[in-house]
Amino acid sequence: MILSKTDLKYYLSEDLKRFEGRKPTLKDWLVKNESWYIWHYIYALRHVEYHLNTSHKLRYLYWLIRYKRMCFNLKIDIKPNNLGPGFRLMHLGALVRIKRNCKIGLNCTILPGVVIGNKHLNSDDDWAIIGNNCYIGLGAKIFGKVTIGDNVTIGANAVVTKDIPSNTTVVGIPAKPLIINNLCKNTGGGK
Repeated sequence: MILSKTDLKYYLSEDLKRFEGRKPTLKDWLVKNESWYIWHYIYALRHVEYHLNTSHKLRYLYWLIRYKRMCFNLKIDIKPNNLGPGFRLMHLGALVRIKRNCKIGLNCTILPGVVIGNKHLNSDDDWAIIGNNCYIGLGAKIFGKVTIGDNVTIGANAVVTKDIPSNTTVVGIPAKPLIINNLCKNTGGGK
C-alpha cells in the first residue's frame, strides 16, 4: 500500500524495472506503441492509490478522472491498492478485470483477458491472494476465495477456483497442476 511519497517513488521505480528500466517516450506515443499506454495507465493507478491513501482529495479527484478515462479507453479495470510493486501488464487487448478484494504480490505479470472476480453474485467478502513472481496467462480466470502461492504460472484460458501451491504451473478448465517443484507430471501424451 502506498502511504508516502517515498512509497510512491519505490512502487513506480519497481514498475519501471519491468519495462527494462526504459520509460516510454514521446516517440512511443507518436507511433502508438502499447508500452506508452500501459506505463501511463500504471502511473495513473499508482497516483490514484497514493492520493486515496493520503486523503489529498483534489489531487485524488484529478488522478481518478485521468485513471478512469484510461480504464475506459484501454478496457482495463484494476481497483486501487491491489497490486504489489513491479506489476507488469504485458499487452493491451481484451478486457482485464481485477476485483476489489484481491491482493497481488511483487513482480507479477498479467496478460490480456484476465479476470479475477467473485465466484457467486453476493460473495464480495472473498479475497483472492496471489503471491510473488506469478505469471497469469492470456484469458485466465480466477474466481472466488483462492490463495495462489509464489512463482506460479497459470496457463492460457485456465480457470482457477481452488488454491494453488507455490512453484506450480497450472493449466486447463478447471486448472490442474502440470509441473510441481520443477518435476514434470505425466499428462498422458508422448511415449
